[in-house]
Amino acid sequence: MKNQRDKLHQYQKRIIIITDRETAIAKECLAKGDKSKALLALRRKKFQESLLAKTDAQLETLEQLTSNVEFASVQKDVLFGLRQGTSVLKQIHAEMGGLENVEKLMGENEEARQYQQEVSELLKGEMSNQDEDEVEDELEKLQEEVQGKKDEAELVVQSYPAMPGNEPVFAEELKQKARATQRAKERKVAQAMEPMLA
Repeated sequence: MKNQRDKLHQYQKRIIIITDRETAIAKECLAKGDKSKALLALRRKKFQESLLAKTDAQLETLEQLTSNVEFASVQKDVLFGLRQGTSVLKQIHAEMGGLENVEKLMGENEEARQYQQEVSELLKGEMSNQDEDEVEDELEKLQEEVQGKKDEAELVVQSYPAMPGNEPVFAEELKQKARATQRAKERKVAQAMEPMLA
């Protein structure tokens, strides 16, 4: 179609050259006093102009058709992209196992979390405050080992022999009281939640 359009453009240029030449011929004939030849040249010019008008109409139709074809090609590409996207979404949904599988997995996850919470609550109830403190101390030590960092104050205190005084003991007592207060709060919350869960 683009080749046809280019040929029509070339044809239009030729017609314009011919009409200009026919006008020049008519002027020459009038200058010589040959009115009949001038009239013939103007008729040929008029015929060429009518061909030019037809060519313009054909060219416009061809350009509209070219635009429609290009737009249809874009629509086809968009449709193909939508089809591929829908196919990928279907595959993903199939891999997920559908909505029921997701709901089941979420339910299992919630059940596992509740079970772990119940086990933690039971273990807390079985342990004394001293056992709880030891477990929390051990947890802190493990965290420090994993991180590879130890508190500088502890390193300084451990590198020197124990000195008589209340500061290290006082800090330890504060730590134990804070833990005991925290456990008491947790137990109150657990007791308040028990009627709701039952």
